[in-house]
Amino acid sequence: MAGALDSIRRGAEIDDVVFEHGYESHSGFREAFARTFGDPPGRARTKDCIVVSLVETPLGPMIVAATSAAVCLAEFAARRKLPAQVELVKRRFQSAMVPGTNPMIDRVRVELQEYFAGSRTRFEVPLDAPGTPFQTRVWAALREIPYGQTRSYEDIARAIGAPGAVRAVGTANGMNRIAIVIPCHRVVRKNGETGGYGGGRWRKVALLELEGAGAEAKTLA
Repeated sequence: MAGALDSIRRGAEIDDVVFEHGYESHSGFREAFARTFGDPPGRARTKDCIVVSLVETPLGPMIVAATSAAVCLAEFAARRKLPAQVELVKRRFQSAMVPGTNPMIDRVRVELQEYFAGSRTRFEVPLDAPGTPFQTRVWAALREIPYGQTRSYEDIARAIGAPGAVRAVGTANGMNRIAIVIPCHRVVRKNGETGGYGGGRWRKVALLELEGAGAEAKTLA
């Protein structure tokens, strides 16, 4: 279905798309298409969808989702909150999610490989992470934490001009849907302990060690 939508958006004739994607009848294709995307093929010329793919990393597989313009989800597959995050993305974008790949997923796959190889310290792939105004301020602050450094929840609260909102910062940090690229793993407790991490504390320690900021975190984890 993702391939069919892409073909239609590129100007292919629907008759050609039907048979190129393995359907023997127009009615079967139209029914499957409408069930997936909520609209018939004829209305799909300007329609986008969220494509979902599995990206392997040294710390386990990640589920990555992206529109044609930006990455909107990157979570470790083992995270317990992953199903809830997926549903939230679908609601936020009002879009179907289909398996496959696209240029944004290909790009973040390469950037993650470079990151784990130690040759990338900052991600450049476009992101689309809608949230509340407070959440977006927190997530923007996370992206400003330099590679190889950490910040406390108190530091982030001060950085966004809300020094009394430390607990809310922790909640927003935990709601980050684009792990590693938005580096919520760089936020630790005021005493230097790692604190929690949606993908598992051992992954947080491993990421900080990779970045050269994890010696103390490993000791205190």
